[in-house]
Amino acid sequence: MPILSRRTARFWTAALATALALAVAGPASAADVNNAKNAGFESGLTHWTCSASSGTTVSSPVHGGSAALRATPAGQDNAKCVQSVAVKPNATYTLSAWVQGGYAYLGATGTGTTDVSTWTPDTASWKQLTTTFTTGASTTSVTVYTHGWYGQAAYLADDVSVYGPDGGGGGDPAPTVPAAPAGLAVSGTSSSSVSLSWNAVSGATGYHVYRNGTKITAVTGTSATVTGLAASTSYSFQVTAVNSAGESVKSGAVTGTTTASPGDGGSALPKHAVTGYWQNFNNGATVQKLSAVQSQYDIIAVAFADATTTPGAVTFTLDSAGLGGYTVDQFKADIKAKQAAGKKVVVSVGGQNGTVSVSDPTSAANFANSVYALMQTYGFDGVDIDLENGLNATYMSQALRSLSAKAGPGLILTMAPQTIDMQSTSNAYFQTALNVKDILTVVNMQYYNSGSMLGCDGKVYSQGSVDFLTALACIQLEGGLSPSQVGLGLPASTSGAGSGYVSPSVVNNALDCLTKGTGCGSFKPSKTYPDLRGAMTWSTNWDAAAGNTWSGTVGPHVHGLP
Repeated sequence: MPILSRRTARFWTAALATALALAVAGPASAADVNNAKNAGFESGLTHWTCSASSGTTVSSPVHGGSAALRATPAGQDNAKCVQSVAVKPNATYTLSAWVQGGYAYLGATGTGTTDVSTWTPDTASWKQLTTTFTTGASTTSVTVYTHGWYGQAAYLADDVSVYGPDGGGGGDPAPTVPAAPAGLAVSGTSSSSVSLSWNAVSGATGYHVYRNGTKITAVTGTSATVTGLAASTSYSFQVTAVNSAGESVKSGAVTGTTTASPGDGGSALPKHAVTGYWQNFNNGATVQKLSAVQSQYDIIAVAFADATTTPGAVTFTLDSAGLGGYTVDQFKADIKAKQAAGKKVVVSVGGQNGTVSVSDPTSAANFANSVYALMQTYGFDGVDIDLENGLNATYMSQALRSLSAKAGPGLILTMAPQTIDMQSTSNAYFQTALNVKDILTVVNMQYYNSGSMLGCDGKVYSQGSVDFLTALACIQLEGGLSPSQVGLGLPASTSGAGSGYVSPSVVNNALDCLTKGTGCGSFKPSKTYPDLRGAMTWSTNWDAAAGNTWSGTVGPHVHGLP
């Protein structure tokens, strides 16, 4: 046998090593893919199964494309929606989904190794949940699921992904660059902002908003409010749709013009204000003409406007007979006199027995038009939303923005939700308040006729204590509202509510705790809120019946806050 040279030996050694490496490695693996089918719910619930018929698809809000899953827990059902997904054995996958609304869980079972899950408490905006899992040696499919939690609000899910080696089950096709959004329109204006809305684009995961040709913000929904604008100025706006494949061309342009700077509108209110409801009926409390309303009240809410047979529309009829012959002309004159004294008078819509449904664009327009007509007829400064039988955040927000556009920057907009309505930013009332934050005057939540509720620290508090007031107010203060938009609503006497009355001194202690850090109970907020707006009571009439104790004690205290 011939003897190889050292050079030849090195060549054959290298060649053999290369061949062995290729044999071990095998061919290059294909690119990872999203193995979930109908991941964006564009085909309804195809490939998905939801427990107890708890799931459906909705067109708004969506994270991407034109649809999302909405699943509602009920009773002993947690609204679980599942899909069987084909996977490869001994492979690692990243499981993710975008969620919004109530408590939301995401997980996978049947992995052959360790099953995984992740969750988030309620969230007002889209949030991505992500986890990973590794399949077992013989695992060829896993069950992917989402679910909510018992007794909690509905959750939304969109753009589910099981990203990893192709399991052969055939996922959704790769995305293409979306089309330009259509239907761009100005939905509302203020002296410093322009609100926009547009139609959803199939396959889009987000949108970019352009002002005068420059990108200024990115959003996941089909609306945006552009702030920080100059008063009485016109701006050009365009929108693009985006996804992982790229960005669409710009939409057609629309022009939005901001209103004039506020004159004596909401800015004329004192920094700290007291709101009182005036009863347009006789229920045993002291009957008052508007002129007799106590001077401590800065905002007087006339209770109530009534629903009509036209969806969304309201009307107001003075109860002249029940109020001792009080005439409409006297009523109008008293409104003007209160306004001349620096007070604001608004018409309240709803109440315990009032049902006004604003659930589509037509009823939203009817609501705005009818409230504005009442403002013109009687001279009201604005409207109070006291709908205790539910509301639609999308269309009530639309109605209030339309009203604001008609009434201008002087509009006074107040709300009086129940405690359950403000437990979470995912609740419709809270969503509405946040949606119209730039035109909102104050939210005076009703801290009465309530069961025990969670505070912002996650602990349970019962009504009738300073802790109930401060710990629940903290949810609003830390949930997105400005302190100047938060007030404490309490009954003026034990006759003013079925439960929840506290003495005026307890109200004052709560105000001090929130604004100065003094007078607190066991709950102490992590910081103070010196700009807290103030307090509200039901009603000026029950206050009068109790010798004006409430306004005489709480009023000066509110006006003396820092």
